[in-house]
Amino acid sequence: MQVNNVSMNLSAVSSKQYPDEGYPEIALLGRSNVGKSSLINTLINRKSFARTSSTPGKTQTLNFYNIEDLLYLVDVPGYGFAKVSKKQREEFGVMIEEYLTTRKVLRGVIILVDGRHAPSDDDISMYQFVSYYHLPTLIVATKMDKVKKNQWNKTVSQVNKTMNINQKDQLQLFSAETKSGKDEVWEWIENHMK
Repeated sequence: MQVNNVSMNLSAVSSKQYPDEGYPEIALLGRSNVGKSSLINTLINRKSFARTSSTPGKTQTLNFYNIEDLLYLVDVPGYGFAKVSKKQREEFGVMIEEYLTTRKVLRGVIILVDGRHAPSDDDISMYQFVSYYHLPTLIVATKMDKVKKNQWNKTVSQVNKTMNINQKDQLQLFSAETKSGKDEVWEWIENHMK
């Protein structure tokens, strides 16, 4: 997709605050610091539109990025090792679950995993959760510029095996540094916007 116009329309913590234009939405899920902001910035050809943070757990709201008045990319708070209280984590859980299970215009989810390591228990749980709700899913293994090319097949089989990816879902290797995988991610998004 050719992206010229992007706006960060709103941040929401509950369904009352979600945008109401009816554009299709693709949610980005993943552990804190896995590279959600970097993926968004790469997709929209901007350096730092989506704020990347050195502090895990910085995103605490659902952030809706309006792409060309055609689509929303929704940055979901990271799960995992965020330095937040147990109570806050439970509130995130409720907010994320409400969004994923009730949003009618949600067309699919992208789960980001760190390509350098085996997917975590949190990654597996999130994939099982979205699979239970039959949400079309693209698993994106990030930071692949830090993995030797001759190890890429190993990453693919490790992610496939650990997460037990089903036939209808896809896995894509990606690097924000080299832009490798960007076109394939866009292709998946465009196929699921309809």
